[in-house]
Amino acid sequence: MNATILTRSEAVSVRDAALEGEALWLTPEELTRATEWARTPDGLCRGALCVPVPPAAPWVRDDGAATRVDLVGLARHLGQPVAASPAHRVWAIGESHAALGDRLRSLDAPDFTLPDLDGRAWSLREFRGRKVFLLAWASW
Repeated sequence: MNATILTRSEAVSVRDAALEGEALWLTPEELTRATEWARTPDGLCRGALCVPVPPAAPWVRDDGAATRVDLVGLARHLGQPVAASPAHRVWAIGESHAALGDRLRSLDAPDFTLPDLDGRAWSLREFRGRKVFLLAWASW
């Protein structure tokens, strides 16, 4: 089955997915391609960060012939919010509350790019290290 996974930075289409309720079972290859989490002997790792897979974790199936990881179960294990629309084959995975809290405590605004009145694009990163006044306006 095909499915779309929405992350903070992109939308990824996966082909070899299996659906059970809200659970989205992916092969290790599709999981890595969609989320950068890789199945290793240490558990599931993304870069230097590794999460051990608890014995009998309900979100991992390893029957010897094939391994599958439930993306929804993994996200919930990591404290990430999940919004799923199995009927439309779309799953959105948010950032964990801990990651969002760290970003808020840093007081660094996330980068974004918007056009000025003349159509020139400006990115917040161009002004790092300087004071910036942002004015937001809406017509409603």
